[in-house]
Amino acid sequence: MGKKAVIVIDMLNDFVTGTLKCDRAQRIIPPLKRLIESARVNGVPVIYSNDLHYKGVDKELNLWGDHALAGTKGAEVIEELKPAEGDFIIPKRRYSGFFQTDLHLLLRELGVDTLIMTGLHANMCVRHTSADAFYWGYRILIPKDGTEAFTEEDYVGGLDYLAKVYGAEITSVDEIIKEFA
Repeated sequence: MGKKAVIVIDMLNDFVTGTLKCDRAQRIIPPLKRLIESARVNGVPVIYSNDLHYKGVDKELNLWGDHALAGTKGAEVIEELKPAEGDFIIPKRRYSGFFQTDLHLLLRELGVDTLIMTGLHANMCVRHTSADAFYWGYRILIPKDGTEAFTEEDYVGGLDYLAKVYGAEITSVDEIIKEFA
């Protein structure tokens, strides 16, 4: 099935409990914790794709207000999913984890061809990162219990779009963990 990597998108303090709080994010923390721990045990790379903005500079702040500002607690991964030694952290200033970052280079150097997209939001950052993954030819897996959005409509619509437009395989954390062994 190829070599996989787990991409953890924007599970940051500002998105889970802070400025742009998504109450629904709480429900994906336990399954993501299991997925990340299993990935580490099985030698599957864990890559954090994190918003990191510059106040007064980044255009995205005009739409969403100040969030995930460089050097702030809000821009840090939540404690429950904190990166460990050996994990990779790729900051991003736009919705896609690929846009103007070295994510694609890292994945190629790791020999990865399958991405497990997780985190926030199914209809925004997960969607745009998946779009670029599709363009680069990666297989895309999305655990439905490992991503969320502000509303049920955005969540369901996001997953539906990802499956229809990018051929993302909608699955579960438990099914993905089975594939690791």
